[in-house]
Amino acid sequence: MSIKTATLTATDINKRVSRKSHLLALALMISSLLTGLSMTSMSAQAAGLGELFGNNNAAQSKFLPVDKAFQVGSITKATSKGTQLSITFDITPGHYVYKDKLTVSFPKGISAAPFSFSQSPVSIDDPTFGKVPVFTQKNMVATTTLTTNNGKGAKNVPVIIGWQGCSKAGLCYPPEKIKTTVNIATVRK
Repeated sequence: MSIKTATLTATDINKRVSRKSHLLALALMISSLLTGLSMTSMSAQAAGLGELFGNNNAAQSKFLPVDKAFQVGSITKATSKGTQLSITFDITPGHYVYKDKLTVSFPKGISAAPFSFSQSPVSIDDPTFGKVPVFTQKNMVATTTLTTNNGKGAKNVPVIIGWQGCSKAGLCYPPEKIKTTVNIATVRK
């Protein structure tokens, strides 16, 4: 049995180190190139979003920011049946709010009556959801009554109002949420 031994000369070692250095330099160049390309892509995407939502002063935006397209607020009023929560929508012309996307979330122990609406919804053939009821009127109010399950009052109850709207020009805004607190009145019998 014979054992082979390798003898490396200084030239062999320099060639190997040189190859490794070249490979490392090549890897760094590729990494830098990919980073630069991805940054360019992100900048182009950001510019595109800026044009959509009016962050570009040079061009007039095709779409309004969500808070300009829809001004949403809430009003509460104590009643003998609990607390009336009214959600007000000021809808900019050319926009609409989905009836079925309007929600109210609250902690356990709280109940809400079904919504009543100040306007009648219209049915549209939406590209995303098909035939759906929406509100297109400038002013619309959705009202519900909140009560505690035990009939007693409650203070500073966290409530989350959810909704979604679109522009008729072709932009559907992401679902929105508004957080508020509500004092729930004692139910009087």
